[in-house]
Amino acid sequence: MDAGASFFGDLLGSIAERGRALLDLGRERRPVGAVRAAGLKELCDRLLSGQGEASGVALAREILLAYAGLKTGERVAFFEILASAFGPDRARLEAAIAAYSAAATDGVPSPALTWELHAASEPRRQELIRRLNLAPGATARLVAMRSDLLDAMARRRDLAEVDRDFIHLFSSWFNRGFLVLRRIDWSTPANVLEKIIRYEAVHEIRDWDDLRARVDSPDRRCYAFFHPALVDEPLIFVEVALTRDIPGAIGPILAEKRTPLDPKAARTAVFYSISNCQRGLGGVSFGNFLIKQVVEEISREFPGLTHYVTLSPVPTFRGWLDEERASPSSALLTADDRATLDTLAASETPDAALIARATPVIEALAAHYFLVARSPKGKPLDPVARFHLGNGARLERINPFGDLSARGLAQAYGLMVNYLYRLDEIEANHEAFFDKSEIVASPQVRRLLRAEGVVPPAAKTSAKAAKSKALAG
Repeated sequence: MDAGASFFGDLLGSIAERGRALLDLGRERRPVGAVRAAGLKELCDRLLSGQGEASGVALAREILLAYAGLKTGERVAFFEILASAFGPDRARLEAAIAAYSAAATDGVPSPALTWELHAASEPRRQELIRRLNLAPGATARLVAMRSDLLDAMARRRDLAEVDRDFIHLFSSWFNRGFLVLRRIDWSTPANVLEKIIRYEAVHEIRDWDDLRARVDSPDRRCYAFFHPALVDEPLIFVEVALTRDIPGAIGPILAEKRTPLDPKAARTAVFYSISNCQRGLGGVSFGNFLIKQVVEEISREFPGLTHYVTLSPVPTFRGWLDEERASPSSALLTADDRATLDTLAASETPDAALIARATPVIEALAAHYFLVARSPKGKPLDPVARFHLGNGARLERINPFGDLSARGLAQAYGLMVNYLYRLDEIEANHEAFFDKSEIVASPQVRRLLRAEGVVPPAAKTSAKAAKSKALAG
């Protein structure tokens, strides 16, 4: 922690202590454990109605401490209170609507009326969350609170309006302008390195030796985003391998006994693991910024690099394919496909003969999965695909049996894919994905589809354009 952050934290702590003394005057303190959901509503009302900064800081800290003492059911009750009792001020909103409507009949409403309508429509809980953030260490506590909310929302979708307010505020608080990119290496403090081991979500880090191989080898890099309010807490990190060619398998990258490559001989930077560290920040996207900045950092250090790709898992592929196998009416699978997949499903570790037999089947079905299959909202089924395509990457290559680990086989029958990032195409690819739901993919991937008729219209147009461009070049 730097001196400025330490001083600011000490100052807030001092303000909170003085404010607590003011709050204690004239009332009996209750133990934190005794302040339950209903009591928290009273404290939240007081926080919103108060004007004094010192007492506000102390009250915010008291609320957060009280919340930390709640049990799971009581936390859900607290979220229910946030949803029901801290929405927009109805009287103020109705008055603002009436004033705006009246002014609109006579011409253009004044900026003051427009602002009042905007302010009146904001749920009171947004201001409550802002005031809670005054307390020392509050940002981390609020991120943890939102993690609890996500747990509750697994069964309580009616709490989604509360979640929208958290996302709205977090999107501002964790704006790219506040984030700091830091390289993670063997000189990084041990408490941060321990969190890298713990938060790795794609390829488990076995031990400290494995971690050192990933962050300290000459052909490896690791970068993470940090926020000033969450000191030494990485928000998201990416592991990078420098290679000659675009890899199709994770095994050689993670091999314990491998010969490091001279970085000067590398032509490809491979993002082989991207891990979000804070569940409470789910839905607040850092990935696009992270990848772009890492590309800029690495390209300055190694100007000889020509390709920037991922080697990505496909975590929902096996679930989708097993549903197709279970459906007798599936038009995707031939009898031979079913026989091959049945053998593959029964195999814990496929041998070379089974891999050779299953590869063309997995390739064709994977191409359909990415280019044709869609969610009810018209998006790709795979969350990793949505992430990279939404960030402006191109689906470059399909790699059957790229991950033969138990996890890779359980998630995707070993399937991995490469997404290619070209800085001059990122914006166009991003817009094609969000505006047209178009999957930008290489001709190599498109050729894997078994029948031209299954390619969506947008994909046909893209393939035709790609062919014309190639002929013109």
